[in-house]
Amino acid sequence: MNRRHFIRLSSSTLTGLLFTDFTSFSGTGALRPALPARLWVTLDSGRHELQSAGANKWIFQDVIAEMDYAGDALRVRIQSPGTALLEITAQWPLASAEPDTVLGDHWERTYGDVSFQPPVFDRRLPWYFIGTSAQQATCFGVRTGCSTLCYWQLGAGSMQLTMDTRSAGMGVVLGNRVLHCADIITTRTQGQENVFATARRFCGLMSSSPRLPKEPVYGINDWYFAYGRNSTELILKHTSLLAELATDTHNRPFSVVDAGWAKYSPLQPDDCCWGDDFSRPNAHFQDMGKLAGDIRGLGMRPGLWTRPLSAAHDDPKSLLLPSIPGRDDPKSPVLDPTIEENLARIQRNIHVYRQWGYEMVKHDYSTYDITGKWGFQMTGEITQPGWQFHDRSKTTAEVVLQLYQKIREAAGDIYLIGCNTISHLSAGIFELNRTGDDTSGKEWERTRKMGVNTLGFRLVQHQHFYSCDGDCVGLTRDVPWERNKQWMQLLSQSSAPLFISAQPEALGSEQRVFIKDCFSRAARPMPVAEPLDWLTNPWPREWLLGGIRQSFDWG
Repeated sequence: MNRRHFIRLSSSTLTGLLFTDFTSFSGTGALRPALPARLWVTLDSGRHELQSAGANKWIFQDVIAEMDYAGDALRVRIQSPGTALLEITAQWPLASAEPDTVLGDHWERTYGDVSFQPPVFDRRLPWYFIGTSAQQATCFGVRTGCSTLCYWQLGAGSMQLTMDTRSAGMGVVLGNRVLHCADIITTRTQGQENVFATARRFCGLMSSSPRLPKEPVYGINDWYFAYGRNSTELILKHTSLLAELATDTHNRPFSVVDAGWAKYSPLQPDDCCWGDDFSRPNAHFQDMGKLAGDIRGLGMRPGLWTRPLSAAHDDPKSLLLPSIPGRDDPKSPVLDPTIEENLARIQRNIHVYRQWGYEMVKHDYSTYDITGKWGFQMTGEITQPGWQFHDRSKTTAEVVLQLYQKIREAAGDIYLIGCNTISHLSAGIFELNRTGDDTSGKEWERTRKMGVNTLGFRLVQHQHFYSCDGDCVGLTRDVPWERNKQWMQLLSQSSAPLFISAQPEALGSEQRVFIKDCFSRAARPMPVAEPLDWLTNPWPREWLLGGIRQSFDWG
């Protein structure tokens, strides 16, 4: 289908306007997306429309965009040899075919803020969207691991995809390089599928080669009762208390040492999440290799938290990212991930963790450290405009991908959990991804908001992108047991990872019996849980767990 033919189409149905045909490729149910009606580029001089120069080529001055089909995907490539490039935007008309509700993804973690909502054009939908009408779903997205940061907009009679090509806060300088921006993927409901099944199949189309744990991951993490005030003694006490509750000798649980173990910065002596040297423990830990061995001796597998872009207080400015709003505390310098010396340091740290004997590494804060923003703050720009990396020839997406790939190379066969990592760029690289903002060991409402919401709306990605970690059960005296018990049950029956932060004082006989049962379930492969009321409820209460419908009272 060429562009002129597309514009002449008179059908007002969503599928009629946006698909070239209804052929299913390789039995996956994928459909070919139609070519867009209009294309724009954003340069330092403003936004400019490209003009057609053939069936699959569009031009503005020295900027050339090309689109062609590669199997079931519409491939987008662009050249801009003499001009810094900020964005390329494609638009399709929808006429009267807007879906009733739309679900988008998030840039990194969710923040209790994703749900099916009526389409509003000004709302940006990162990476993909699932549109619903009369229990039927239409899905559009881009393949994981792409070289741009992509978001969709839907409403006001059009569908729009923006591929952000910025390098930090400025346009990327490509030189003679052709940038493969993205591969656009689409599908719609097939046969008797419900929306959840369509969405899961669609996530498999976007991410065809996930890197998954060999067995289900479960275990403990000290954060939600220690909050950084941890030590070797506390870790071993926590591990000892819960190790005896794990009865599966084939798939042993993990004990993850969270923030608080590394050498503190002299400028931030009270900040456990900011370290001066993440290859050296502080006085509360001293020997991290021995600790890993002791955890293993107690019957759990050792895991470790780190913050890869944390710079030392006396690192030269030549190694650091510039100060911008959100990243302007001189006591918290951040390494520039485009500098080889910094990437080599990060890899050395990961190598150290392997030498110590840790079998899983949880790396955190990299999106915030790069952009100066949390995901919920990225409703407009991803980062503050006007600043640049040391290397401006790569897009932000390419810089992030390179960082992730370097961490992966250094990790070898140990598991990686991404936390505050860009979701669509994590797929196929990390075995696990923390898909929601922090739950809590202090207040139930935060766990309900963050945990239940992310599990309800990101299980469609589970085992297609990575293993979706909905975060911990903060089992403390501050959180009602009748609520935490339900959250623990849902996690243990969802097939997603189960991690428990158990304050020793909150571990009574009832809790111990229930944890033992949950550990037993979480150690075994299970069907992916399905939220049954997710189309109307941001915090689903009705779930299909192992083929059985169960109801929860989140309060």
